[in-house]
Amino acid sequence: MKYMIFIALAMAGIASAEVYLANGMKIGEVDQDSAIIWTRLTKTAELNREGAKFIPPNKNAKPCMAKQIPSGKTLDDMEGAVPGASGDVRISWTSKEGEKKSSGWETVDSAKDYTYQLKIENLVDATEYSLTIESRDTSGKPGQTIHGKFRTASGADKVVPVSFVAVTGQDYPRRDTPDGHKIYPHMQALDPDFFVHTGDIEYYDKPDPFATCLELARFKWNRMYGLANLTRFHCNVASYFIKDDHDTVKNDAYPEQSYGDLTWQQGLDTFREQFPVLHDNYRTIRWGKDLQIWLIEGRDYRSGNSMPDGPEKTILGKEQKEWLFRTVKASDATFRVLISPTPIVGPDRAKKNDNHANAGFKHEGDELRKFIASQDNMYIVCGDRHWQYVSVDGETGVKEFSCGPTSDKHASGWSNDQILPEHRYLNVQGGFLSITVERQDGRAVLTARHYNVDGELCNENLNCLTQ
Repeated sequence: MKYMIFIALAMAGIASAEVYLANGMKIGEVDQDSAIIWTRLTKTAELNREGAKFIPPNKNAKPCMAKQIPSGKTLDDMEGAVPGASGDVRISWTSKEGEKKSSGWETVDSAKDYTYQLKIENLVDATEYSLTIESRDTSGKPGQTIHGKFRTASGADKVVPVSFVAVTGQDYPRRDTPDGHKIYPHMQALDPDFFVHTGDIEYYDKPDPFATCLELARFKWNRMYGLANLTRFHCNVASYFIKDDHDTVKNDAYPEQSYGDLTWQQGLDTFREQFPVLHDNYRTIRWGKDLQIWLIEGRDYRSGNSMPDGPEKTILGKEQKEWLFRTVKASDATFRVLISPTPIVGPDRAKKNDNHANAGFKHEGDELRKFIASQDNMYIVCGDRHWQYVSVDGETGVKEFSCGPTSDKHASGWSNDQILPEHRYLNVQGGFLSITVERQDGRAVLTARHYNVDGELCNENLNCLTQ
C-alpha cells in the first residue's frame, strides 16, 4: 500500500514534497464578486488508512480522549488521522479571459489547526474561475499543488438557469465507501452551481471517537475532509455550510452548553476555523433574476429548549428574524428559498422538541409559516431529519423539502408507511436534494428532485410555476 502511494505521488510530481494539501480546499460564500477560499497544510498526502482503532468507552464511563486512544498511541497514529504541518500556501485565481491573480505566500495558522482562509474580491459575476493552491515547507521546499474551480453568482438582472444540491447528516462511521459518501460523485455529475450542507456535517457526540475536546473535534473534521470523494467534490463546487447541534457541541444544543471539555465557544470557533463561512453565519445570496436564497443560523441565538413556549422563545433571535423578514420583503427574485438547518413545516416526531415543527417552538414556528405563506413563490429546504420528504403545511400551505441524510446507514426516525396528510413525498433513505430554476416556455419553473445514494431520481416536484 505505501509503495503504491509513493508511485502515485511520484506520477503527480510530489514524491519529494515535505508538505501536502490532503484536505484539499473549500470554496465558500460565493456571490457576484467574491468568495472565501479555505485550505489546510498537512504532513501526509492522505489520511491514515491503516491506523489504530479507537477504544469504545465503557458504557458508564465519561468518554474522554485518554480512554479512547490505545496505550502508546497518539492521535496521529489513529485511523483517519491527517496531521497538520507548518509552512506556507499561495492561492491563485483566474477567469478564462482574465489575468492571473495571487495572494502571495501566506503562512498557515498553527493555532487554527494549520488552516488558512482568503477572501478574494473584485470578481466578475456569472463567471467561471480556476483556482491553484501551492504549498511549501518552512525551509521553502515546494510541496503539493492542487487545482479547483467555481462559478460566481449571476446578477439580479440576468435571466439564467441555476441549480444547487443540498444534503444533511453525515459522519465517518456511516459513510458507504472507504473513500467517503458515494453521493458526492453523483452530485458533482449534475454540475451544480453551488452546494449547501444544511448541518450535522459531523457528529461530535457519536463514537469512534467521541469529540469531547478540541483536539478530537479537529481530528474528526480532518478525517472527514481527507476522504477522496469529499475533497474532489469541494475542489470543483462552490459551497455554503450551515452548522446544527451535533457539529456545534452535542444533540439539541443551545448556547453555553458543552460536551465534555469541548466548550460552546470552542464549538463556534472551530466551525469558523474549519469552514469558509461568515462570522455571523446568516446570509442571503442572489443567483440571477429568478432565485434568491437565505441561509439561517439555528444554534447561536436560540433560547433553551426547556423554556416555556411563547413570544420570547426563539431559535432565530431578534436580530436575525428582523433581518430575515426585512430582506425577504425587499427581494424581487421570482423564487425565494429559505434554507434551514432544521424543519419549519415537518411533520416531526412528537418526542422531539428542538425545531419549529415541534410544540416547544410553535409560537415562532407559526410566525415563520404565516410570513412565508404571505410571500409569492417562497419555499423551504431543510436538513436535520434523517429521511426525505416533501410536505405542505395544512394551515398555511407552505411547502418544505427535506433533503435527507448522506447515506442509507444514516436514514432512520420515520417509516415509509407513516404517511400523514402533509406529505407529498416520503422516503426513509439516504441521498440528496437538487433544486433547479429555469425558464420553460416563457415561465420560470422551480423543480425539486430527490435522489438516492446511487444518484437515481426518486421524486420530482414540478408544480412550482409562475408567469
